[in-house]
Amino acid sequence: MSRKATITQKEIINAAFKITKKEGFEQITSRKLAAAAGCSTQPIFRIYENMDGLKKDVYDKAAAYYEDYYNEFNKSHDIPFVDLGLAYIGFAQKYPHLFRLLFITQQDGDSRSMYDLVNGSNENVVKEVNKAAAKGVPNAQQLFMQMWVFIHGAGCMAVTGDYDLDEVSSVALLESAYKAFSMG
Repeated sequence: MSRKATITQKEIINAAFKITKKEGFEQITSRKLAAAAGCSTQPIFRIYENMDGLKKDVYDKAAAYYEDYYNEFNKSHDIPFVDLGLAYIGFAQKYPHLFRLLFITQQDGDSRSMYDLVNGSNENVVKEVNKAAAKGVPNAQQLFMQMWVFIHGAGCMAVTGDYDLDEVSSVALLESAYKAFSMG
């Protein structure tokens, strides 16, 4: 008798991540996930007793995906928060379903804050705040909060298709927001 093929938790997470990236986490059903993973629904229910555990694992994979995206993003602007904003908006445009999962959908208490996700393991926000302080901004932390509201709004607009600015226009917008907020 031949040995039955087994599916791993990682394979299930990868299949769920692909569905989430393409259609959104809320579109995952056990049948759709089983088809994407190439198995029956039985191994899914053996590994995950409910969708909450799967959602947490997909969330964690999406968070790592965002961090990789940011780390690989070409950071070439001297003005603080511009690259941070461009990467965030770009991620929203390119991966709206992942953006929605990470930055719009309310998570349970185990998930990371939006700040923690954007700051990442390389302290991306801290570096930008320090860069602003080095440029003489008296309250760089407050400036970050103002910029972040602006950047997050642009990211949300990108997800809904209401943000259609090209990179040059986005840079100009972020730079003018920085100047306006840093003078205030």
